[in-house]
Amino acid sequence: MTQFTIARNPNTTKKVVRGVEIAYDDLGSGPSVVLLHGYPFNRSMWRDQLDELKQHHRVIIPDLRGHGQSAVTSAPATMQNMAGDVASLLETLNISRATIGGLSMGGYIALAFYRLFPLRVRSLVLADTRAQADTEEGKQHREQQAEKALREGMEGIADALLPKLLTPETVATRPGVVKRLREMMVETDPEGAAAALRAMAERLDQTSFLSRIIAPTLIIVGSEDALTPVADAELMHREIGGSRMQIIEGAGHVSNIERPEEFNRALIKFLGDVEA
Repeated sequence: MTQFTIARNPNTTKKVVRGVEIAYDDLGSGPSVVLLHGYPFNRSMWRDQLDELKQHHRVIIPDLRGHGQSAVTSAPATMQNMAGDVASLLETLNISRATIGGLSMGGYIALAFYRLFPLRVRSLVLADTRAQADTEEGKQHREQQAEKALREGMEGIADALLPKLLTPETVATRPGVVKRLREMMVETDPEGAAAALRAMAERLDQTSFLSRIIAPTLIIVGSEDALTPVADAELMHREIGGSRMQIIEGAGHVSNIERPEEFNRALIKFLGDVEA
C-alpha cells in the first residue's frame, strides 16, 4: 500500500498557481483522475485509493489552499477560488480533461469546477457531499467553528468532529482510523481551516444546477453518513441524468477511509465504464 504522511512525504511537489503555492502528488499514467479532499483534511486521505488507481490512471491529489502543505492565503477561499486553483494546476501539468472527484468539501469544489469548466470534466465523482447550501443555522455554526479554530487551534474541533465523521463501530473498534483522522485535523492550519469554514458557509446552492450536468457521474455515500446523509445523495442522483449511486454499507462520512475496498470497487468500475 502507498504510505505517506503530509509532514514526511519526500515525493511532494509544489507549484505556484494563481499566486498560491499548491502541494500535490502526481502518480501513475493513463486517463487523469483528480481527487479533492474534505475539510479539515489533506491529500493523504486518499492513500487507500492510490495503489489501485495508479495502475491504470494518472492520479493528481492536491492539498487544497490552506490545508496540508499548501499555502494559507489572505484571499477568500471560496469554492470557486479553490476550483480555479485546481484548474490552473491541471494547466501546468498539461492535463486538458480529467475525472474530477471530491469528498465532502471536495465534492462542493468538484461541483464548482464543473460549473466553471464543464468541458474539462470527463466525469464526476461526488462522495459524501451534497448540492444544497448551508441553512442559516449551519452558517452560524461554521462561523462559530472558524472563530474557535483561530482562538483555540484544531484540537477541540477534531475531538468534536470525530464521532460525526465515523460510525460508532469504527470509533469503538478501529483506533488506527481514529488516530489517522485526528492527526490530519490537528495538523491543519487554523487559519486555513477558518477560511474553508467561511467559504463553505457562503457556497452557492447547486441544486437547480444538477440537471445541467451531462458528464457521467458517480455518487457515493456511506450508509451511516450523519453529515451528508443518503437522502442528499439520492437528491443528486435524481437530478443528474444518467448518474449512478453507490451506498457504502457500514460507512459514515469518510467512506473512502472506513470502507476502502468497497469504495475502490465502485470507483474503479465507474472509471472503467466511462473509459470504455
